[in-house]
Amino acid sequence: MPYLQDGRPVDMVFNPLGVPSRMNVGQIFECSLGLAGSLLDRHYRIAPFDERYEQEASRKLVFSELYEAGKQTANPWVFEPEYPGKSRIFDGRTGDPFEQPVIIGKPYILKLIHQVDDKIHGRSSGHYALVTQQPLRGRSKQGGRRVGEMEVGASRGIWCCSYFTRNAYL
Repeated sequence: MPYLQDGRPVDMVFNPLGVPSRMNVGQIFECSLGLAGSLLDRHYRIAPFDERYEQEASRKLVFSELYEAGKQTANPWVFEPEYPGKSRIFDGRTGDPFEQPVIIGKPYILKLIHQVDDKIHGRSSGHYALVTQQPLRGRSKQGGRRVGEMEVGASRGIWCCSYFTRNAYL
């Protein structure tokens, strides 16, 4: 497992390709501010839309807190001026640093509990819409999976007639 410059192991590693599609910039700032807050033993409350007061106010706050945390805890790796907000981590197998610095911090993670029994749904018969002759939508109406227009056209194109006559689509 990778470890930080002070020897602490990294608990969780996120794929950087998942960040743009599943996170917003505020969550990345929250991660960095969480690291500074844990080192300084502080809690932060940030007002939404604080950029209206000053351009890049969030970034300045996060970087200033990281700088202060690095000074007060004698850990210069917390804030490195060459790449602010990022730090080098080391490979746990070889001890060599990774090529690129990464964002480290303490993000707020909430694990959602999904039970299969709550999610599973199927039907063998039920009500159909009058216009499209497709199953109704939603579990509460005992609905089923619908077949879209493109799927119907593609299936007709490869002569799946028995499927359509059986399900009254023709």
